[in-house]
Formats: sequence, structure tokens, C-alpha cells
Amino acid sequence: MNTQLIPMTSITYAMKAKKLLNSRGVYCEIQRTPKNVASGCGYSIKVKDLSLALSLLEENSIPHKPLD
Repeated sequence: MNTQLIPMTSITYAMKAKKLLNSRGVYCEIQRTPKNVASGCGYSIKVKDLSLALSLLEENSIPHKPLD
């Protein structure tokens, strides 16, 4: 399964997102955002299930950068 990057607004929110997603059984890793993907804090979360991850982030008010 392919992974997708969700650019985060801060490293703090990236860590909160990882904790939330992992607690819900959703694969997630924090990694540096490639410079050609997005600007911002420089960190993204890498997920396998993008729609579920985005849904959980929105339900729990964890901000992230819009996906292009």
C-alpha cells in the first residue's frame, strides 16, 4: 500500500497526530517534509490510509496544512 504525506503546522501537532493515529491503530510516522512538497514547519506525518487519518485529525482538531 502506498503512503501519503500530510504536512503539519508544527512539530508539536505532528507528535500529537502520531500519538492519536497510533492509538487508533492507524499507521503513522513523522518525517521531514521534502522541500518540493510544502512549506511550513518542515514536518509531515506519513500515513497509509489518508482519508481515515484526515478524518481523525479533523475530529480531534489537530491542524495540518492543506494538501495540494
